[in-house]
Amino acid sequence: MSSVSRKARTLRVAALRSAYGKDLAEGTAGFFAPRALVCPWCGSARLGEHLRTTDLLQHKPGVFTLDRCHDCGHVFQNPRLNETGLAFYYRDFYDGLGEERLGGLFGGRTAAYRSRATSLQPYLAGAAAEWLDVGTGHGHFCENARSVLPAVAFDGLDRSEGAELAERAGRVRRGHRGTFPELAGPMACSYDVVSMFHYLEHSTDPWRELEAAHTVLRPGGLLVIDVPDPESRFARLLGRWWLPWLQPQHLHLAPAANLRRRLSETGFTVLAEERTEAHDAVDLVAATWIALDALAPREDLPWLSSPPGPWRSAARTAVLLAGIPLLLAATALDRLAARPLAGRLRLTNAYRLIARRGPEAGSAGSHVS
Repeated sequence: MSSVSRKARTLRVAALRSAYGKDLAEGTAGFFAPRALVCPWCGSARLGEHLRTTDLLQHKPGVFTLDRCHDCGHVFQNPRLNETGLAFYYRDFYDGLGEERLGGLFGGRTAAYRSRATSLQPYLAGAAAEWLDVGTGHGHFCENARSVLPAVAFDGLDRSEGAELAERAGRVRRGHRGTFPELAGPMACSYDVVSMFHYLEHSTDPWRELEAAHTVLRPGGLLVIDVPDPESRFARLLGRWWLPWLQPQHLHLAPAANLRRRLSETGFTVLAEERTEAHDAVDLVAATWIALDALAPREDLPWLSSPPGPWRSAARTAVLLAGIPLLLAATALDRLAARPLAGRLRLTNAYRLIARRGPEAGSAGSHVS
């Protein structure tokens, strides 16, 4: 970061500090909904604490608990963030202070985006199609997928202004801003493909999202979903340092069997379940980075109660320099454990389901709210 950019960030942080101070004046209790007493997936009351952690990426105040259902295995945030809490913890993560950092990260994942598009090639066979990418962010997937599927027209949907920015940048044909369940009705039977790449785990109501996908797809249309796998061995080995837990943003993490059943109940036929293709080989290096970052967080965070002293910057530099050998070793081990080894050892951190919408509306089923 240049000295000019650093100065601009410092001024921006100072301007935000007062607003964050007001938001946190009464603590974080007001950011949570009442605690759920039954599993939101199957309705069982047999719940147990699975993980307790903090915000390890932004370091905003708060403690977050993931419960696991002992009957169906569903993992979910409990108590869950309410709308006020979601707005607070998302602020300056994908936009604001975090926009430049994450924009560069998402924009640099060309190979991963093309791999996702390639997974649908056998089902599209080069035919012209209309594709809606839900949770599109700034549309980087759509931009890269066009080189793999040139006959496909890509639209994007996001609740943030990213969808509109993606349209202006030419990454999508149309950018729809809003929530998917609310926008689905006017788009009924408009698309041949709907994708949800690491989107569903962020939703407060995954079932409504699946119903929305059924609504906007034409009969025979395809739905592709990538989500973290809570049954991954890395999830158990790394505990709170496993990146896909991503608290407090990730609200629901469903085992593959649960999601397959829900898709069937919503009127879909699952065509394929992929694990090695959905795996992102960063578990060890991400856990190492998160641990180092937790030892010495950034010094310019506006949600800190007061600006830190100059020692903090020096401490962070020392910790990160000392951690370089660990980061290099973790990167090498991640690559060593990459596909196909990850699949055989159940080390994959995500799974992908490809499903086809039936000709008739299926039963949406019921869920516990």
